[in-house]
Amino acid sequence: MRRRFIFVLLAACAGLPASFASAAMSIDELMSGLAKRHEGHARFTETRYIAVLDKPLVSSGEVSFIAPDRLEKRTFKPKPERVTLDGDSLRIERGQKKLSINLSAQPEALAFVASVRGTLTGNRVALESDYRLILDGEASRWLLIMLPSNPDIARIIHRVTVRGGNGQIREIEYLQADGDRIVMRFEAMDTP
Repeated sequence: MRRRFIFVLLAACAGLPASFASAAMSIDELMSGLAKRHEGHARFTETRYIAVLDKPLVSSGEVSFIAPDRLEKRTFKPKPERVTLDGDSLRIERGQKKLSINLSAQPEALAFVASVRGTLTGNRVALESDYRLILDGEASRWLLIMLPSNPDIARIIHRVTVRGGNGQIREIEYLQADGDRIVMRFEAMDTP
């Protein structure tokens, strides 16, 4: 259950605005553009497709990122929740219930955290330490596929697909190893 919160928070925060413009994109150009943004704020809609459920679960709210390592996901619907990742510390708040987790004892989670932060900060080295990257498209419309090369991550995530263009990440999809899928769509907002 803790892993799902970590992955959902990180997926949400990956939808924050980036800033770059170019005709044909290389991975270096994409990463350079992503690295220019040091913070961001976006609205999200998350749809979770879970095999044991008849219909998907839909939630919405806002996410924010402050480089190098603070991520926050605030869900407003269907139920309020705040998930904050600051360094290696994960905090989950639901009503009066609060849970804090130190991720340093969970290497698979930390590797996943590092790869999401790598996307947000344009850190190609961090991404390629655990993923094989495939990029297609140009600045106005691009698709980045991340395939886990780290066996610990591959046991959890089968593929991460990020879509974006014109200076922002528009969608991120996580296909989990168990076949469940999370799709998050983002609408950029001004930095708070």
